[in-house]
Amino acid sequence: MNAAPVSVGGMTGEPPAAQPQSFYDAVGGEPTFRRIAARFYELVGEDEILRPLYPEADLAPAEERLRLFLIQQWGGPATYTQLRGRTGLGARHMPFRIARPHRDAWLNAMRVAIDEAGLAPAHRERLWNQLETMAWNFTTHASPRTPPPPRRYPRAP
Repeated sequence: MNAAPVSVGGMTGEPPAAQPQSFYDAVGGEPTFRRIAARFYELVGEDEILRPLYPEADLAPAEERLRLFLIQQWGGPATYTQLRGRTGLGARHMPFRIARPHRDAWLNAMRVAIDEAGLAPAHRERLWNQLETMAWNFTTHASPRTPPPPRRYPRAP
C-alpha cells in the first residue's frame, strides 16, 4: 500500500511542480518587447500610410502603449491594464477607420520589427501569428475614408 506524501509545515515531501515558463520570459522579457516596439515606431515614423494615423507629433507615447500591451499580452507585468484599464483593444480601435492599406502597412512594419528582434523561429512565428490575426480583425474598411478623386470621362461627341 502506498502512503500519501507526508505534509510538513503545509508542504508535501514532493518537490514543487515546475511552473511553465511564460512566453514573455522565454523571449527575453521587457528588453525584447522594447526592441520590437521601438523598431516598429521607427518604421511608422517613416511610413507615408501609417504616420498620418498618429496625430501626436511625438510617437513615444504610442510606442510605450504598444510595448506595455505586448508585455502584458505575453505574460509580463500588467502595467498596461493598470495605466489604461482593461485591454479591450478591439474597442479602443473601433472608432478609427482602419482600411486594408493601413493593415498591410502595419503588418509590414511589424514583420520587420519582429524579424529583427532576434527571436527563435518558433517564438517569432507564434508572436507574428497572433499579431497578424489581430490586425486582420481590426480592419474595418476596404479602403481609406478619402476616396480617390472621381475619374472624369470625356463626353461622347
